[in-house]
Amino acid sequence: MDRENMVKSVSRALDIINLVSMKKGGLGVTEIANQMDINKSSVYRILSTLVQYGYIEQDKGTERYKLGYQFLEVSSRLLESLDLRIEAKPFLQELEKETNEVIHLVVYDQGEVVYIEKLDGNEALRMHSKVGKRAPMHCTSVGKAILAHLPSEIVQEIIERKGLPVHTDKTITDINVFIEELKEVKRKGFALDLEENEYGITCIAVPILDHLGKVAAAVSISGPTIRMTEARLIELEPRMIEIGKLISARLGFIN
Repeated sequence: MDRENMVKSVSRALDIINLVSMKKGGLGVTEIANQMDINKSSVYRILSTLVQYGYIEQDKGTERYKLGYQFLEVSSRLLESLDLRIEAKPFLQELEKETNEVIHLVVYDQGEVVYIEKLDGNEALRMHSKVGKRAPMHCTSVGKAILAHLPSEIVQEIIERKGLPVHTDKTITDINVFIEELKEVKRKGFALDLEENEYGITCIAVPILDHLGKVAAAVSISGPTIRMTEARLIELEPRMIEIGKLISARLGFIN
């Protein structure tokens, strides 16, 4: 087979896969041939090859073709191979460019958050955070964004083990108030740190969910309180929620 015909065959095979994927009950050879305007014998040959490799299956009762389980295996390998930092980086850079503030990406580990990416922005800001450093969950926006999406028994265990130690006079230290805060975070889709971890620093964060719908990480914008006013936080809310959804989608989460 020459190169041109090979490319055409691959193209037709992909078109057939797309057609079949859109029909829950599958499609027959005639239906596919009519929709693609090619002869049935060509469709049958391509389907036979796809069946051989497990990408298409035929229902013996209806004789219609549907997607095969090989796609699940391939998608599983893809999801396992995704690198959170690589997938998130373009979106973090967008936020940095749009806001000129510090952007953090963190993951949860043993009752704390760990910074795995930090973009410094263009405005001068002194913060304790750096890549590889750990931080508490109860007084950081990223920590609260993650906690709000963890099972309640895990949240309770973390609070019992770590407590709610004071970092500033704005740190939430009452467990009942804190649990209500987490409920609000989950309801609204974002978390705030209003100088609860460091004086003069205000942050907004959103969770990142993986392909199973479990919280995998959180991303935040941090800036001096003088710039991160209530009005600006309100302005940032929809964009942060959008960014969280976009990164989650890159990890395979389907909302």
